[in-house]
Amino acid sequence: MGSRTWDLVVIGGGTAGIVASTTAAGLGARVALVESDRTGGDCLWTGCVPSKALIAAAATAASARRASEKGIDVEGVHVDFGRVMAGVRASVATIAPVDSPETLSSKGVRVISGRAAFADASTLLVDGDPLPFRRAVLCTGASPSVPDLPGLRTAAITLTSDSVWDLDELPDRLLVMGGGSIGCELGQALARLGARVTVVEAADRLLPREDPEASALVGASLRRDGVTVLTGTSVLRVDDRDGPTTVVHLDGAGQTSTVDVDAVLVAVGRRARTGGLGLDAAGIEVADPGTVVVDRQLRTTNPRVWAAGDVTALPAFTHVAGVHGAIAATNALLGLRRKVDLSAVPRVTFTDPEVAAVGATGPGAGNGSGTRSVRIGHTDVDRAVVDGRTEGFSRLVLDRRRRIVGATLVGPRAGESLAEVTLAIRRGAGTGVLTSTMHPYPTYGDGVWNAAIRDSRARLEHPLVRAVIRVLLGLRRGGD
Repeated sequence: MGSRTWDLVVIGGGTAGIVASTTAAGLGARVALVESDRTGGDCLWTGCVPSKALIAAAATAASARRASEKGIDVEGVHVDFGRVMAGVRASVATIAPVDSPETLSSKGVRVISGRAAFADASTLLVDGDPLPFRRAVLCTGASPSVPDLPGLRTAAITLTSDSVWDLDELPDRLLVMGGGSIGCELGQALARLGARVTVVEAADRLLPREDPEASALVGASLRRDGVTVLTGTSVLRVDDRDGPTTVVHLDGAGQTSTVDVDAVLVAVGRRARTGGLGLDAAGIEVADPGTVVVDRQLRTTNPRVWAAGDVTALPAFTHVAGVHGAIAATNALLGLRRKVDLSAVPRVTFTDPEVAAVGATGPGAGNGSGTRSVRIGHTDVDRAVVDGRTEGFSRLVLDRRRRIVGATLVGPRAGESLAEVTLAIRRGAGTGVLTSTMHPYPTYGDGVWNAAIRDSRARLEHPLVRAVIRVLLGLRRGGD
């Protein structure tokens, strides 16, 4: 590596690191990216890509089993889990070249393989070799958290969202710890592929951060797929016995019980990867639970170092990591002071039905918060009717000026319908902008459009507006 001082060094080759380094290279900077494992990060290898491939296979199995609802009889649905996982890995392999060291090199990024640690405020050590830098962006991401419960960490059958992709045989009985997005997505998918799944969530409902109505719909869907859902319940300990059976001890409402399982999938959150990075030597402050402290420009407490992605306490989504990687790189190199904007951060839980949300959502919206909501049930969305998928809804949250400040959408492809709402929030648009925009028909996007139309029609009922309309109608009649 020599004594060359790099304009920018990026630590971590996941989404944030790849976007930061390619952005820097595109600006003409001398940039190095240091990665200890594989470029592509969690999204490519253990997150977005494999999970959505698994969900797609599981949805195919579920559709085949329910085909009789459409008058189509499919006999003897059989899942070959080994082939399913081979398909998942093939999807990863197809996308992997996009994030490969060769592709990054072709874009002007020097990829260095090794473990990085700060020696001081302006020098990294990569496997002991010095790497001086003018500016740096820290993008080391996060790893699954495994609680320190008796027997859990040492059990041979304990899985995480990282290790579940090593399976070639489907566990017959699976307990999922955590009813958030990851737990619900993987729990439902594996149940549809044939596992007997129990999801355990300590809160009183699944997806506790989402709209309660959305949580209820997802819970009902999981139960229809054969999942046992235990809310208000915690895992106490795991007894990993000799043989195939493990006994998991639970506590729910002060009552203890046990579940016999063949594997436990832990999905209770993630923890920033900051260990062994020498952050103290660089003067980089870390907050509990291990996230790197940044300001609104993504600068750390070391004025030479910025951070982006899941290593910070900001929303842990791939799309956030990408946007913030670009902001961190341009701020670092060009001396800009671009601030992160958290007013319109979309999120999607890829269960069936999908739950998509952005901005102000949940029970607080409309309850003394200066906002109100307008809801369309998908019984009024023609595409949902013809598909037989009317259990969902579209809810817009509006401020006093009828601007859209949030939304929750539940239904097939809800995440794709959310993009329009996210743009509306970003631009400060009201429902009138949506109602005056032509939408294709019939789509699930009609839910958002119809909710906006409902609000616009309600506005016409205001006494002053009605009075103005009557005057205008009278003038037109008088002129005929």
